[in-house]
Amino acid sequence: MNFKRVLLAVLFLAFIKTAASAQVVGKQFPELEAETVSDSVVILPKGTMGKYTLIGMAYSKKSEKDLNTWFSPIYNKFLREGGGLFSSFGYDVNVYFIPMFTGINAAATGTAKNKAAKNIDPKLLPNILFYKGKLKPYKESLAFDKKDVPYFFILDKQGKIVYATTGAYSDKKMSEIEDVLE
Repeated sequence: MNFKRVLLAVLFLAFIKTAASAQVVGKQFPELEAETVSDSVVILPKGTMGKYTLIGMAYSKKSEKDLNTWFSPIYNKFLREGGGLFSSFGYDVNVYFIPMFTGINAAATGTAKNKAAKNIDPKLLPNILFYKGKLKPYKESLAFDKKDVPYFFILDKQGKIVYATTGAYSDKKMSEIEDVLE
């Protein structure tokens, strides 16, 4: 009987995750204005039109751990400038990680930028955007239903969401992302 409950719980969670992703796939990504560590403004999806874009977003301190699991695999797969035999098989994709500072936490944006500038590999810094503003429009349009997990989206060349997932990195999720980008 315990096994049945566990199986039902796993199936239910899988359904919830699939349903949440399905809610946003096919929608236009909402306009979002954010800044790099060096205060350059990037407007999504307008600033990425014509190229696929992978976006990771998080809006709570608790989601940071899962978000961090993505940095190295994404950097190695999509951002690292390689050479060698397979260098021509790289992906032409924009990649952005976006910590969202909302409400009372918006005041911490400057501190977070300074901390990032000191502690993150300089090669990754242009791919980190800091959002400061309201959460509600994004929570509604991007189906942010769990505060403690990061959200990942792939936008097509016109800014439409073609893939969505949540949570920590996994090889399966990376494979799904690669399939969409090929």
